[in-house]
Amino acid sequence: MPAFALKRVYEPPEPEDGARVLVDRLWPRGLTKEKAAVDLWAKDAAPSHELRRWFGHEPERWEEFQARYREELESPEAQEQIATLRAMARKGRVTLLYAAHDEEMNNAVVLRGVLRHKAS
Repeated sequence: MPAFALKRVYEPPEPEDGARVLVDRLWPRGLTKEKAAVDLWAKDAAPSHELRRWFGHEPERWEEFQARYREELESPEAQEQIATLRAMARKGRVTLLYAAHDEEMNNAVVLRGVLRHKAS
């Protein structure tokens, strides 16, 4: 099974992160590209601006957010990025980076589930 880890993009990079992939549509505030040490910015695998704004990290919207986000991940652009992420994971650990404060209710959690579930 491919190894997908999760980490806030503001935490310092570590060798065990493997490939570091930003999975947010917006670049994290106040973070330089050098400090982020991102290998790939997977914008097309991130939630749309509309979905992100609607969710607003409201816990009562979490279930609906997951369903809507999984639907968005069916788009050809997202599927292309998902294929890329799975290919990267076949070579080693991939750390999905996100900016959200909530470590349990964010898009990276949903994306990791999708990557693990459909991986063959």
